Amino acid sequence: MLRREARLRREYLYRKAREEAQRSAQERKEKVRRALEENRLIPTELRREALALQGSLEFDDIGGEGVTCHVDDEYRWAGVEDPKVMITTSRDPSSRLKMFAKELKLVFPGAQRMNRGRHEVGALVRACKANGVTDLLVIHEHRGTPVGLIVSHLPFGPTAYFTLCNVVMRHDIPDLGTVSEAKPHLITHGFSSRLGKRVSDILRYLFPVPKDDSRRVITFANQDDYISFRHHVYKKMDHHNVELTEVGPRFELKLYMIRLGTLEQEATADVEWRWHPYTNTARKRVFLSAE
Repeated sequence: MLRREARLRREYLYRKAREEAQRSAQERKEKVRRALEENRLIPTELRREALALQGSLEFDDIGGEGVTCHVDDEYRWAGVEDPKVMITTSRDPSSRLKMFAKELKLVFPGAQRMNRGRHEVGALVRACKANGVTDLLVIHEHRGTPVGLIVSHLPFGPTAYFTLCNVVMRHDIPDLGTVSEAKPHLITHGFSSRLGKRVSDILRYLFPVPKDDSRRVITFANQDDYISFRHHVYKKMDHHNVELTEVGPRFELKLYMIRLGTLEQEATADVEWRWHPYTNTARKRVFLSAE
């Protein structure tokens, strides 16, 4: 079993590396093509291989229907089978972290919550794989305040690391009532860059396909690389007016890393993207939107 998993993982990484090399080559060819069409100078870094790239442009087309990529591998059952989400915490969780884990369990339809106990990460991931879990969520805290969320897609990855901030739990707001457990409609806003679409896919595939008459709405709105999470239910007042009611919890997510492996492969998995906060332009740049 372990040898089979290792082989499948190697095959997946090989396909991913080949696709990345092909994407890089295609981007270089597109730069040469645009320079020739617009009668501009070819970029300096491409002048040595410009003739070879121009020759290969003759064989390019706009086809590609039915061609699969690593995203199809990672989420091949998305929309066909409902995701199975497992939620757990860091070791020795405080009472507030346990409450937040319970509230997150209500956010994802069909999710299960597991007490961490003394289990190691490797044992958790192996148990999740054996039981057909598609996504493992791990919440971290600092002095009772949730500060981190890890979303690991199984069995091969990716694993996204988020910082949590401005957390407002349902337990902090009196008289909220019960939570609807219907499958929610999703709103994703502001994820227009290539990385933004990647993050949007990681988040939206945690939820099953909703029914048309569902009155539950979950929003992931990106602004300046901070992803605002909001949870509402709506009620039709008449043919023209709708009343929105926030049911919580609410928080902000800040992506700081995406790894290609699963959670237990933290030391060996390749980093797909990492935020570098200490560069001179870190405060000015946005990564999840193209604007």
